[in-house]
Amino acid sequence: MSDNTENKNISAPIEEEQYSLNDDRRVKVLSPGTMVAKRFFRNRIAVVGLAILTFMFLFSFVGGIITPYGENQQFYRIDIQNKEYAGAVKNTELRYMAAPEQKFDSILQAQVVLATQKHNDSFAYRNVEYGVIEEGRDFYRITLLESDTTIGIAYKDIVTPSLEGKNLEFEFVLNALKAYTNGQQTFHVDGAGYNIDEDGGVSSENGEELAFISRYVVQTIIPGSFLSRAFQEELVAELEAGADRFVFTDTDGIEHEYAIDYKADVKNWVIRQATETRVYDTYAAPSCEHWLGTDRNGMDMLTRLMYGGRVSLIIGFIVEAISTILGVIMGGLAGYFGKWVDNLIMRIVDIFYCIPSMPLLIILGAAMDAMNVDPRLRMVYLMLILGFLGWPSMARLIRGQILSLREQEFMTATEATGVRVSRRIFKHLVPNVIPQIIVSVTMGIGGTIITEASLSFLGLGVKYPFASWGNIINDVNNTFVLQNYWFIWVPAGTLLLLTVLAWNLVGDGLRDAFDPKMKR
Repeated sequence: MSDNTENKNISAPIEEEQYSLNDDRRVKVLSPGTMVAKRFFRNRIAVVGLAILTFMFLFSFVGGIITPYGENQQFYRIDIQNKEYAGAVKNTELRYMAAPEQKFDSILQAQVVLATQKHNDSFAYRNVEYGVIEEGRDFYRITLLESDTTIGIAYKDIVTPSLEGKNLEFEFVLNALKAYTNGQQTFHVDGAGYNIDEDGGVSSENGEELAFISRYVVQTIIPGSFLSRAFQEELVAELEAGADRFVFTDTDGIEHEYAIDYKADVKNWVIRQATETRVYDTYAAPSCEHWLGTDRNGMDMLTRLMYGGRVSLIIGFIVEAISTILGVIMGGLAGYFGKWVDNLIMRIVDIFYCIPSMPLLIILGAAMDAMNVDPRLRMVYLMLILGFLGWPSMARLIRGQILSLREQEFMTATEATGVRVSRRIFKHLVPNVIPQIIVSVTMGIGGTIITEASLSFLGLGVKYPFASWGNIINDVNNTFVLQNYWFIWVPAGTLLLLTVLAWNLVGDGLRDAFDPKMKR
């Protein structure tokens, strides 16, 4: 029995222990990119920065697409404004009118003033005797004494036509003033009779009103408009009563309100008419239609912020791209070749560091203003200038990294295998400094956005009609806007602050994620 059992044990195959890559024993190998991403997302502050940047990109690029308004769309409102309508003055000086085909220039007029002040009935000028005949109260007729020919009249009461476009002849004005200043109610001109009422109105015998006489001169300021006698008489009555406004009903039955402003320095009145005017809806408060109100040009602020974010972010990316490309090329050449190449490039870098960039940018901005450079072309110039001035720092960073990498074993291998120089630099050296490049670019974008905003705030960067966060904040140059219209500058300033902060947070997070020696 025992033998059988023993035989069975001998004949049974020996079962080997089976191993499998189960969850407990599997060795998990992560790629370098995955490891960097894992380290980055463990950094909560960096994740917050990334979330802010994601929101800014969606706000600027997607928001500009879905908004119902255009970047430069202007909105209007109907506003009641007092616009200058007419001017009035009480005549206290002599006025003059020359007879047909007679010379009555300013020198003769001055001689008439002297004669009236001295109460002389004649004067001589250039061996010619002139007569000054007082025809009525403050009304004089000037003649040639030799021939008794009338050359003109001097008067203080004004004869104004009652009909638009009507010109009054000299004889009519002469006889009308002669009758009016002597208190007469009728006069004749060329056999036609005319009547003067107690208010100074002049009409023909058939009752047609022709003119009116008044000591006040009332003239319209608006081209093409005509002031009726009724308006002028009512205005004069209000002026004499010392009123500061009055209401007049025109021939169509429409009431118009007028404001009267007396200018003491020139002793005249300015009459302003209250009219409905279509104006830009400037600095409108936030509402359902405009969530952040409107700016000084009547444009929707929220839409301008969206498009302004596009400009600021695009400028930041393009400037850093230009700086990075130039910096990588120059730094790569300097670090790999060393010797005189390194010495030459570094001296160029030193020269660029000595250039006062902000004064230079201000000068270039003022020059573009003087040349009236197109706003779109101006943005291109701005990006090129900022990019060209920013490459030295990137070149120094790349040079320092490549100086340490070119002595590594893998570079010795590339030399042994005959890899050409350009491939060694840009295929084997530069990829090894990509983490430093990414960190530098990420943190540099924030600085570029600040520089662009500063220039635009000073009026030297992005120009109207294009929006950027910098030129939006430019409105705070007006103290009244700064104190009363917070919705103009606070949102733009907040977005600018958050964006730059977010780039810095993401840059710090990437720097920590790429550094394997950081403690987590």
